[in-house]
Amino acid sequence: MTTAYITHTYCDKHDMGEDHPESPLRLGAIQNRLIMGQLMDFLRRLESDPATREQLLLAHDEAYVDSIFARAPEEGHVELEPETLMMPHTLDAALYAAGSVIKAVDLVMKGEMDNAFCAIRPPGHHAEYDKAMGFCLFNNIAVGTRYAVEQYGLERVAIVDFDVHHGNGTEDIFKADPKVLYASSYQHPFYPYSDPGASHDNILHMPLEAGSGSEAFQNIITEQLLPALDAFKPQLIMISAGFDAHKEDPMGQLRLSESDFTWITDLLMDVADRHCGGKVVSVLEGGYNVDALGRAAFCHVKSLMRL
Repeated sequence: MTTAYITHTYCDKHDMGEDHPESPLRLGAIQNRLIMGQLMDFLRRLESDPATREQLLLAHDEAYVDSIFARAPEEGHVELEPETLMMPHTLDAALYAAGSVIKAVDLVMKGEMDNAFCAIRPPGHHAEYDKAMGFCLFNNIAVGTRYAVEQYGLERVAIVDFDVHHGNGTEDIFKADPKVLYASSYQHPFYPYSDPGASHDNILHMPLEAGSGSEAFQNIITEQLLPALDAFKPQLIMISAGFDAHKEDPMGQLRLSESDFTWITDLLMDVADRHCGGKVVSVLEGGYNVDALGRAAFCHVKSLMRL
């Protein structure tokens, strides 16, 4: 398998403060683990281009996008909502983060890469059509998904989100969109306090109670996600890869281990082989214990590489 590792140095420069969990150390922890595990030499490491305003508008309200540009500070911090802050490098980081997913889609859809992992921040799946939330400014995976649909004429794209938090922003953008299946496993009740009973034919909620471990996670994926994906027959699989469901992560209580991330990645790769020629784009979301994040992301990328 040929796997792209897409990132940008600006993604390291976004800093919401010393005690903030969404830390610049996160990407370094992933890269260091990949180097230590001798995977980096076999990945194609690429830097992204920034997303354009027009590309952001594929998933976001025009007035909202303009407000983010207008509020970008030259110094200090600006609070968009509690715990979601902008500083002088944040806008560039967010543009390169969304641009990484666009580059990944191009590489995979053109057959230049089998799949791709976007090591980016700020994350995106809480960002709604017209609202920043949960450390997220632009919804990176939504921008990339809409780009795939528009640029390559896709009619069926599946987004699978295994972050400990529900991707309310991704649901908000794609609710009732028949071209996109959005499936999310997450701890409930928990931030952002989404309603698992929300009724849209293309949205699959897979809530799990705090304390759920590997067996409950694997059961819900096998019993609910797998049949939905096989029925949908995606032409591309996008992954919101959040690693904060790890048992060592301070932001959740789902008690998953590295083997669970290997397991679900292998499963999604098999689904992609059946339906879309192995086309997978994975996008980093959460993961806030940097050591656990590095180990879990290593397992995920290794599975993308089919090693």
